Amino acid sequence: MVPIAKMNGLGNKIIVADMRACADHITSAAAIALASDPKTHFDQLMAVHAPGKIGKDAVIKIFNSDGTIAGACGNGTRCVVNWLDQPENGDFFSFEVNGQQLKAQKLDDGRVTVNMGVPRFEWDQIPLSDEFADTRGIELEVGPLGAPILHTPSAANIGNPHITFWADKDVNTYALDKFGPMLEHHMLFPDRVNITIAQVTGEDELTMRTWERGAGLTEACGSAACAAAVNAARTGRTGRKVVTHLPGGLLEIEWRADNFILMTGPTEHEFDGIFDPLTGAWEQA
Repeated sequence: MVPIAKMNGLGNKIIVADMRACADHITSAAAIALASDPKTHFDQLMAVHAPGKIGKDAVIKIFNSDGTIAGACGNGTRCVVNWLDQPENGDFFSFEVNGQQLKAQKLDDGRVTVNMGVPRFEWDQIPLSDEFADTRGIELEVGPLGAPILHTPSAANIGNPHITFWADKDVNTYALDKFGPMLEHHMLFPDRVNITIAQVTGEDELTMRTWERGAGLTEACGSAACAAAVNAARTGRTGRKVVTHLPGGLLEIEWRADNFILMTGPTEHEFDGIFDPLTGAWEQA
């Protein structure tokens, strides 16, 4: 049994599992079992292992609620930072995720800033199954042929593949729960995809909802907020520093001049427990 913490980042349900002293690895079946319990249901599970070659604080492996592996989780990374918060760590953190270094900083107000890395825009980096010269708008429609309700989304990879549809009305009026599953598995996306509907609702402000691959509708998705912000900037809809309004709250996103993306937001701790990484059985502490 290993320690776990149930947390959330703007309502994005997160489990942090302390695997640093455990030789085992979490199985997909165990992750699915843990997610199936209403008390411990998560959008992402952050398995925190002992540090590797890069990342001084930990190696993180990220599971979606369906047992698949995610490439990034900004909200979950913020949760790990606040869970690890100890004097010896200081305010700066360095993790290894999928062989890449991920850095974060805890701010004086308790929020956490995560450097989400550099966005990728080439069609084969996202990846897409068809070649597009310009991924600021790819050929994809939702709705009746010839009269789509959404069309020409922007595509990017922010650790995970993302598309952002641009809406001209309230994002809550779209049945994302209906077409999200179909688009997630569309043949255009060989690694599946996260689907966001975003609307420009103010000067350098976006309102958005996301269907996450492997998790479904979530209250917040950090990498999707980064993708929406970057896509908004490169299509001329906003500047490079925006506030994103998600169902669970606000994230501040800055796409710096050096091409790195900074995401800042809060976290909450709910309860602690212990968990069997092989079976998924758990008990509350």
